[in-house]
Amino acid sequence: MLHSLVKSDAHLVSLSNAGVRRNGRWLVRGVEFSVSRGEIVTLIGPNGSGKSTSAKMATGVLKPDEGHVSRIAGLKVGYVPQKLSVDWTMPLTVRRLMTLTGQLPAREIDAALNATGITHLAKAEVQHLSGGEFQRALLARAIARKPDLLVLDEPVQGVDFSGEIALYDLIKNIRNSTGCGILLISHDLHVVMAETDTVICLNGHVCCRGTPQMVSQSPEYMKLFGGMAGRGLAVYSHNHDHTHLPDGRVQHADGSVTDHCHPDDGHHHDARSHGDDDACGCGHDHHDHAGHDHSHDHHAHGEKHV
Repeated sequence: MLHSLVKSDAHLVSLSNAGVRRNGRWLVRGVEFSVSRGEIVTLIGPNGSGKSTSAKMATGVLKPDEGHVSRIAGLKVGYVPQKLSVDWTMPLTVRRLMTLTGQLPAREIDAALNATGITHLAKAEVQHLSGGEFQRALLARAIARKPDLLVLDEPVQGVDFSGEIALYDLIKNIRNSTGCGILLISHDLHVVMAETDTVICLNGHVCCRGTPQMVSQSPEYMKLFGGMAGRGLAVYSHNHDHTHLPDGRVQHADGSVTDHCHPDDGHHHDARSHGDDDACGCGHDHHDHAGHDHSHDHHAHGEKHV
């Protein structure tokens, strides 16, 4: 579609020792990171740590007061905001939402809706969409103009746990199919850890960076989040040996079918060795309904935020 699936060494955007100062204080300082084609970079950190400010520097919305930001010529940016003010009394359809800031050919609208799995919602009014459906509509709107860089500010806010997994899978698929670079802002590592290439942990400056596993184990990260980091975060690999059928029954790897899924039916791995009583040992009912193994990160005690 848009770009090659192969990651490029050429940076779409690069920040070097960049900082923003307002009212006599630095909002963020010494920020260094880059985003290349086909790469997902996630900014994490507590409220007020400089995540959104850094993203605004990357996109050119804010100019750095020190340091330097470089972007490729003609960079096209797609943006999904953390919040979008919508007059919910207006009969605004998804298709109309796609063209609020400019006209698009019908084929581009249809392609974007299809890519985000909401073609059937084209004529639906946005006020009636679920949280996950609305986020998909915003993603469709962002990718319809085929951006080089996709900036996502808290894209799973207000979405339940299973919805988060589905949206992060969608973001991964968008990256794979278009080759765009993705800059994602998140309050925690959570499921993002399973797909992101590089995590940048901010707290007014860059505390640490690296792969999700490296960041979660770094002394700077542990110091920033305290004991909760060690207690509340876990990297958990789900190796499911069963599939949930449409009628609610469970088909196991040996072909047998039972009415319920529980750890004592003789067909599961020892989930309780992880300290939980549910079938997969994570305290959440989020089985892989396609019957495939999958790996993602979550908070071991069901805590949503660090």
